[in-house]
Amino acid sequence: MSGPEFEALPGLPQDRGGPVFAEPWHAQAFALAVSLHQAGAFSWGEWAQALSKELQKDPADDGSRYFQHWLAALENLVTGKQIASADALRSRKSDWAEAYRRTPHGKPVEL
Repeated sequence: MSGPEFEALPGLPQDRGGPVFAEPWHAQAFALAVSLHQAGAFSWGEWAQALSKELQKDPADDGSRYFQHWLAALENLVTGKQIASADALRSRKSDWAEAYRRTPHGKPVEL
């Protein structure tokens, strides 16, 4: 992906080199959306529209919750296009939350 596609994404944190991420999961969510787009799951225009819709739900956001909106948009597209069910996403989130709780501090979280 090049810069012009990123310009279609409102509020994407970036510098001259491209997108920047404050947390590892931000980069993972970003990569997942890009990978699904490249696999043909949705067009980049669909993605930009879904993200814009999520961002508009929270006009007071100062940008600190950008990737929470990113993730919500991704979940909505994935369930709306029946790539995964809402139940499957909830189950996976629950599995990760449990894995996080049982993982000792400083160790990688694994399912």
